Amino acid sequence: MNGPETLLPEVAGWGGYLLRPTVLIQVLIVALVLAAEAQLRRHARPDRRQALLRPLSLLLLALLTALLALAGRPWGLAAFLSWALAGWSALRLLHRALAHVIEPDSLKLIDSRLLRPMYLVVVALALIDRFDNLQDLALVPLGSWFGSRVNLGQLFGATVTVYLLAMGTGPPAQGVAWLAQRFLHISDGSRRALALMLRYLAVGLGVVWALDHIGVNGTALLAVAGGLSVGLGFGIKEVFSNFISGLWLLFEGSVRPGEVLFVEGDPCEVRSLGLRAAVLWRDRDNAELVVPNQTFFTAATTTYTGTDRLRRSQVLVGAAYRHDPAIVISLLEATAAACPRVLAAPSPRGLLLSYGDSAIQYALRFWIADPMDNVSICSEVQVAVWQAFRQHDIEIPFPQQVQYQVELPPPPDAPTPPL
Repeated sequence: MNGPETLLPEVAGWGGYLLRPTVLIQVLIVALVLAAEAQLRRHARPDRRQALLRPLSLLLLALLTALLALAGRPWGLAAFLSWALAGWSALRLLHRALAHVIEPDSLKLIDSRLLRPMYLVVVALALIDRFDNLQDLALVPLGSWFGSRVNLGQLFGATVTVYLLAMGTGPPAQGVAWLAQRFLHISDGSRRALALMLRYLAVGLGVVWALDHIGVNGTALLAVAGGLSVGLGFGIKEVFSNFISGLWLLFEGSVRPGEVLFVEGDPCEVRSLGLRAAVLWRDRDNAELVVPNQTFFTAATTTYTGTDRLRRSQVLVGAAYRHDPAIVISLLEATAAACPRVLAAPSPRGLLLSYGDSAIQYALRFWIADPMDNVSICSEVQVAVWQAFRQHDIEIPFPQQVQYQVELPPPPDAPTPPL
């Protein structure tokens, strides 16, 4: 029999078990308790008392399960669902414990894409095992794939393995990269790039193992891949180009997570370098830009973190002609040196740029430690310059236009006005 023809009777048998009155009563008890808890959470204030609702719900489920047992009614499913709900609540405690050793962004991904999905899979398997035999279910055939017969258990095991490697290798890869940084003294960008390459390697090996576990015939797979190569070459050419570009960027190190790039006139920090595109963060509006990897091969990109994160910045200001340029330049340099986030070395430097129509134009150049703070630091420096000029009575003129009314002499043949 084929896979669907064998699996459908099994699923139909599960439905018959779930429609039993004794099973429906247990499911109804759990559903009513959860509904009551949801209503109380909706109307309760978010304080410590709200955190007690889940323990109270579990206690109520335990009492109702005990009443079913004392009454001689089936209670196994209600107890199982209660334990599953308690385990789901325990994941919150695990989340708080892991928050002390894992970064918040990484922990959020691990919790939403690894811990909770895998817990649901384990609970689902345990529930199926209550009214069916998992070993018999794993032997359900799914047909012949690439010259080998595959059953449901092999496919499930291969899928779970690849998923675990794709979602769970992040923290181990980051740990190995951290050790490499500690002993080899590599930069933060190189550490992030190494962690990403380790993840790619683990997932690639997992896919190879999964194909071997299923028993896929390598010769048949190569034949199918060769037949589809021409069509795929036209269909996913851009995807393949971006993938190769991403790997090349990782090895080259020109675009790595943590780098600050100048994109469309704005400094953006590289958050991640994926298989298809790089995710860049622009701080002025908290936007994330998704840039295809091959863009970095076809367009010039300015980086401020190739060797270090230092950046020279400047502000422009005008002062009236009546002020001595040497005094203005000295005041500009002292003002910048007094700003907390301006680096003392290299020291700030003031320059006279040009003689304008209404003022002498000056430039104040200084160095900062983080390119992403350029706009805010420039704002602080300009406010400090305005206050310093005000204290020292230095005028910042604004452009003015003066209009004079000129009276032309009368033409020679014009009559003489009467006296």
